[in-house]
Amino acid sequence: ERIREVLTGSSEAIVIRIYGHDLDILEKTAHEVESKLDGVEGLIDLHVELHKNIPQIEVQVDLAKAQKYGLKPGEIRRSAAILIAGQEAGDIFRGGKAYDVQVWSTPEVRHSPTSIQQLLIDTPSGEQVRLADVADINIVPTPNVIEHENLKRRITVSANFRGRDLGSVVNDVEKRLKTVKFPEGYYPEMVGEYAERQAAQKQMGIYAIIAAIAIFVLLYTTFGSTKMAVLLFLTLPSALVGGVLAAYFSSGIISLGSLVGFLTVFGIAARNGIMMINHFMHLERHEGESFGPQLVIRGAKERLAPILMTATTTGLALVPLVVAGDIPGHEIELPMAIVILGGLITSTLLNLFVVPSLYLRFGEGVALQDNAGTASPAYG
Repeated sequence: ERIREVLTGSSEAIVIRIYGHDLDILEKTAHEVESKLDGVEGLIDLHVELHKNIPQIEVQVDLAKAQKYGLKPGEIRRSAAILIAGQEAGDIFRGGKAYDVQVWSTPEVRHSPTSIQQLLIDTPSGEQVRLADVADINIVPTPNVIEHENLKRRITVSANFRGRDLGSVVNDVEKRLKTVKFPEGYYPEMVGEYAERQAAQKQMGIYAIIAAIAIFVLLYTTFGSTKMAVLLFLTLPSALVGGVLAAYFSSGIISLGSLVGFLTVFGIAARNGIMMINHFMHLERHEGESFGPQLVIRGAKERLAPILMTATTTGLALVPLVVAGDIPGHEIELPMAIVILGGLITSTLLNLFVVPSLYLRFGEGVALQDNAGTASPAYG
């Protein structure tokens, strides 16, 4: 909630800001938006930002009357402001501290419109005239707060969500927003957690593409074979199936933590796949093992312990996060841990059964051909 408030000025997940100039039209439009959004499945705590009118004394100078007495509008407003709001006249220093000296009227006077009307103002001729003779004094409703952003006034409609993922709720909200006819010069803007999440996911998507390209280059460098690099690269997404199922059955929501978990599983699957195929090629190149079922069975057995240990140690490290559950501070770690645990299961099965089968189907002659053509990478 504190992060949301820093980002958007509101602790709610969904924030709709409506911009315009006239406060009355803004408030009317905001309540229209609220009524349109009412009933969206999963939307809770829907409300318009509280703007309350408070009584305030308004002094409007009558220019013709002021000119008659030789008074300037600024002089009249300053006299009224001193009476109602006060003015600093100096400072008093006592005990090493400075205290402001204010010229101000008594509460009984400044809270009484009649007393304000009777305020005497000095004229250039030396006479005095009542404030009511040169100005209109009224009590008018005034907003307790006026918020500005991007050189325009704004009002906020906020809500939270429950029972559905944030993306689905926001999609329904945006559809209903399109049915609202905004006055000319007035427009809405979606901010809040969803907007920040979309920006972060877009950035992570760019990084994921760069990482995928780097992974493919590393696979090609490791195997020295385009066929093996493509083979392993295309099987890696299958390792994410367990993470997708885990996210679906736990909360059904794909969050930033979940995306981090998917990238982690992707990396673990790539590492184990490289180790498996590299070992197959090593057995055929340096230990005289002929290509066939016996090669992949032996290679899978010898890689069984490292792959299982990787999955087990990683899984055990994440179990405490899952056991602790959805508690404050685990908003990112919990979905990440759930996705990684689910992905470890499918990535382990992938590398122990699917990768050896695919190597047996497509890898014949790759190790010997690569060994004859180019220097093979060091085996570790």
